[in-house]
Amino acid sequence: MTEFKPITPQQQPKFAGIKTFMRLPHSQTIQGIDFVVAGVPWDGATSYRTGQRLGPDAIRKISVTLRPYNLALDVDIFEHCSGIDYGDLPVIAGYIEDTYAKIEAELCPLVEAGIIPVLMGGDHSITLPELRAVAKTHGPVALIHFDSHTDTNDQYFGKPYYHGSPFRRAVEEDILLAENSIQIGMRGSVYSKAAYADSTALGFKVITMSALREVGPRKLMEIVRKRVGPHKVFVTFDIDVVDPAFAPGTGTPEVGGFTSAEAVDLVRGLRGLNFVGFDVVEVLPDKDPAEITALLAANIVYEFLSLIALNKKSKKNV
Repeated sequence: MTEFKPITPQQQPKFAGIKTFMRLPHSQTIQGIDFVVAGVPWDGATSYRTGQRLGPDAIRKISVTLRPYNLALDVDIFEHCSGIDYGDLPVIAGYIEDTYAKIEAELCPLVEAGIIPVLMGGDHSITLPELRAVAKTHGPVALIHFDSHTDTNDQYFGKPYYHGSPFRRAVEEDILLAENSIQIGMRGSVYSKAAYADSTALGFKVITMSALREVGPRKLMEIVRKRVGPHKVFVTFDIDVVDPAFAPGTGTPEVGGFTSAEAVDLVRGLRGLNFVGFDVVEVLPDKDPAEITALLAANIVYEFLSLIALNKKSKKNV
């Protein structure tokens, strides 16, 4: 039923052709599609390692190994959804506020058309203009935030925008429902005992990695669902929430994180929520031996697409 779906290995071998996500058509149409996968090649707001601008390219290259049927969720993505690889959103190297404006402007028509954006970063600062675009159509949304850091800091060398501040800015701009949002996976060394006080003061619920280990994944999903409720939700996945043994290719790694299997299972556990957008960020190919971080990021995007398809499938069966 879908107009836009991947080509198969019977049409062209996996090693051939221009690399798009899952071999989807590269197009910038807004007609007849349910989702777009797009890159955001920006790393101008990092505080340690750089190179995340090359993340979308690395994720696309390895994504040719993905297949359309998700056995764990019992859904064929392209039986229920039409989607494209939109290409990369425009950025201006060295100019973050201008880049923000371009990202927002490019996404707004897509969101207005009812299309769900699935975005590949890029550093975590890109989530702020994505949320701005989503909020212009949907109003403030809930956030499910997987990360080893809260990213609710105030300033960096006196500057308000960097990859450690997007969610403070989003609350200040009234584009997030902080009281319905949750941050999951925080861990690592910090500067003070009050490391997560900024997040809780802004209204977020913070689930540290140690707290998560105590409650377990099933209880965590109950907490997430209770927190988000029926609200429209944006899911942001910083790849550094995963342990560097499984995702070494990232800018600010922290030990003691999820395995790749745990990460995939957590995303699958979000099934049925009212999604309006997704991103996966902070993939750094230069530090990624054997492309294992890019492969995990591609699979996270694949699970995002599966969740979109599962919602479409559920609506058809009502």
